[in-house]
Amino acid sequence: MCGIAGLLDLDARAAPDALAQRAQAMATALAHRGPDDAGVWVEAAAGVALAHRRLSIIDLTADGHQPMLSADGRWAMTYNGEIYNFPVLRAELEALGVRFRGRSDSEVFLEAVAHFGLEAALARSAGMFAIGLFDRHERRLHLVRDRLGVKPLVWAFAGRCFLFGSELHALRAAPDFDRALDPKAVALYLARANVPAPFTIHRAARKLLPGHVLSLGADGVPHIRPWWSLADVAEAGAANRFDGSEADALAALEAELRSAVSGRMLADVPLGVFLSGGLDSSLVTATMASLSTRPVETFSIGYEDAAFDEGGAAAAMARALGTNHHPLTVTPGQAMDVVPELARIYDEPFADASAIPTFLVARLARERVTVALSGDGGDEFFGGYNRHAWVGRLNAVPRPLRRMAGAALGLAGPGTWDRLAAGVAPLLPAALRLRNPGEKLAKLARILGAADGAAMYRGLVSRDDLARLLAPDLAPPLGLLAGAGRMPQLAHGAEQMMALDALSYLPDDVLTKVDRASMAVGLEAREPLLDHRLVTLAWRLAPAFKIRGGQGKWPFRALLARHVPPALFERPKMGFAVPVGDWLRGPLRPWAEELLAPAALARAGWLEPAAVAGLWARHQSGQANLHQELWTVLMFADWQRRQGGQ
Repeated sequence: MCGIAGLLDLDARAAPDALAQRAQAMATALAHRGPDDAGVWVEAAAGVALAHRRLSIIDLTADGHQPMLSADGRWAMTYNGEIYNFPVLRAELEALGVRFRGRSDSEVFLEAVAHFGLEAALARSAGMFAIGLFDRHERRLHLVRDRLGVKPLVWAFAGRCFLFGSELHALRAAPDFDRALDPKAVALYLARANVPAPFTIHRAARKLLPGHVLSLGADGVPHIRPWWSLADVAEAGAANRFDGSEADALAALEAELRSAVSGRMLADVPLGVFLSGGLDSSLVTATMASLSTRPVETFSIGYEDAAFDEGGAAAAMARALGTNHHPLTVTPGQAMDVVPELARIYDEPFADASAIPTFLVARLARERVTVALSGDGGDEFFGGYNRHAWVGRLNAVPRPLRRMAGAALGLAGPGTWDRLAAGVAPLLPAALRLRNPGEKLAKLARILGAADGAAMYRGLVSRDDLARLLAPDLAPPLGLLAGAGRMPQLAHGAEQMMALDALSYLPDDVLTKVDRASMAVGLEAREPLLDHRLVTLAWRLAPAFKIRGGQGKWPFRALLARHVPPALFERPKMGFAVPVGDWLRGPLRPWAEELLAPAALARAGWLEPAAVAGLWARHQSGQANLHQELWTVLMFADWQRRQGGQ
């Protein structure tokens, strides 16, 4: 895992030293991503410079140093990621007569490009990566991002100079980079709590979409094309369903899962796994334990507040699986110490409050390991979110009745529903108790009158009303995918929602959160549930195989039950939440009030001070729990302050 950066000066007038210094400055801004080594490669005649920061994982010797040249001298590469099937790819190349200097997966991929071509090398590779490749024969720069967007890659023009890097920090290190904000991106952020690809918070910069290649030659025109399409895979899977028995499907899924986990256990450094106690991380841990010859190192975060604590569930799962478990019970003070760092860790405004525990568990793991597996991706491809189960049931109800029900639910605010639920909770079995029931019912009320599944999805994941309230002068937020690729045409509502999650929420929120939190402490996070071969199989499995009795991820439950008793994982989905609402009424209140002061908001621009003040007053009075809306405002205001306004 590493940080990459580079530039292509289309006028090719700069001296070698000047090019190297510019590229080095960009890479230095990414030193947190690669603390073990650094390098720069320059070809002044072409105006190109590639830079690299290395976190050494496979082949810790100098043979893994980057930027790296292919044996034939044609290709120069700076690479961030892992090719998990590189031993197989290496054997194929060796059979063709290729001889390798070292043992790194980076060199294997580079020689695959040299021998098969870029597109064929990508098709052969299973992994996560963001890559800068310069073809010295054609004088053409190629940027590549992995299929599902695990690794980030951003680019921009600064005059006649093309810039790219793992994070916006690298682009900002270029003195001529335009830092002005993009109004469309601000509106999207306020609605989504993140800035979705291809946008960045800066109008001059863009994210490369997952599964895409950008190519740039002497004409200075970037040509962007997909090399892998989630929409194509989803549609092909729906048209070619798995036709074996239920037992056959479970066997195929288990085989793909074991292969994905096994490949992600290859490392020359210590490795472990994030274990929240939830279904996905527990299944990854159980699979890892079954493949390991010694106890697996597991890491979990717990809270003193029982309503948000999964530490006990993680500890029980660890005992059942025989892992070497490392828990941390976080005090409010420890968690809130992270808050001022979020604007630095996330290189643009990012308002998923679960970034706090994600960073804390990454920091905990880095004390003992350099690589940690995670359970990300199970929800998006196996029906794990409540909305996946809801959509089919709701569509079966006539729209007029849904509208009436939504209006009735909306008569009582979330706070009222929370109080009612608290009174009823002791009478209910644990599996039926929901956390934040008022918030969930408020979401349900918003979508009940929606015309179709796409409108329901937008009502659940996008707060367009918040964007209009806080910044009425901005352009309205864009459509569901905001330019993030083609939406597949799927007949089943739950599958359509899963596809939307996989194309937007997964890369823009979940994977951004994990990448920045882990890289901030020099930890490599690996996601076996996002192996593209497992994802391809998942789309062939019918929705009824995934969602049963109103619960998603049925096959995961069936597989995990082979390792531990179901009582250890059959409970309501908790997520990775923190009690931000309470903190904003308590210890975080002074910090928040400083950022939300009308004068401060007016100086910074963009947000309507009176609208923000109204949200703050309602939250402080207890009339409503507006922690998500306020956290979105606070993360934007704090990021602006740290960037010097704009």
